[in-house]
This record gives sequence, C-alpha cells and structure tokens, in this order.
Amino acid sequence: MTTHTNLRDANIARQNEWDQDNQITAAYRGNELAGEVGEACNIIKKLERERLGIRGSRATADELADELADVVICADLIAMQYGIDLEAAIARKFNATSENVGLTTRLAPKEGE
Repeated sequence: MTTHTNLRDANIARQNEWDQDNQITAAYRGNELAGEVGEACNIIKKLERERLGIRGSRATADELADELADVVICADLIAMQYGIDLEAAIARKFNATSENVGLTTRLAPKEGE
C-alpha cells in the first residue's frame, strides 16, 4: 500500500527529474489541481448521468479513481512546495472537523507528534 511518505518521496524524485530547473510555480500547481478536480467532477457527472438514466457519455469508477489519484498527487506537490506535512495536516483537520460536529471518529496523529 502506498503511504503518504512513499508518495512524497516519489513526488520529490519525479520532480527532480521532470523540472530540473525548478521552474514550476505555485500558480502552475494551483491551476493543475483545479484541472484535475474538474476532470474528477466531469467523471462524477457522467457516473450520475448513467445512474439517473440520462442520455450522454459514460464513465467508469476506474476512471474516477485515476482522476482522484491525480488530485491527491497534485495536492501533495503543492504541500511540498510550501513545506507542509500533508499527512499531519490531514489528521489535524479531520480530527478538528470531528470535534466541531461532535463525532468520535479520529485519525491517529502522525508518529512523533
């Protein structure tokens, strides 16, 4: 199973290959993320269209999985650019939301925190 640490390490290695001159900006990354979210939403629309029996193009859950993976990868690249520990941020935000709405489900904090 891929962990966030594995993803971060792979993103660092691939970015060193891909963007050797370190030209990619946060604005580029933000647009990249928005594009990937848009692609995921388009797949969801097609899945809903099929569920509702409306004519039009179709998509699969596997296609949605690919787009959601792109969203996570892009989000990690942005976090990486700003020095954010995304794994810790996810646990902190998830737990804060659970607390705010009175739910008991929590994510374990990242080891060492």
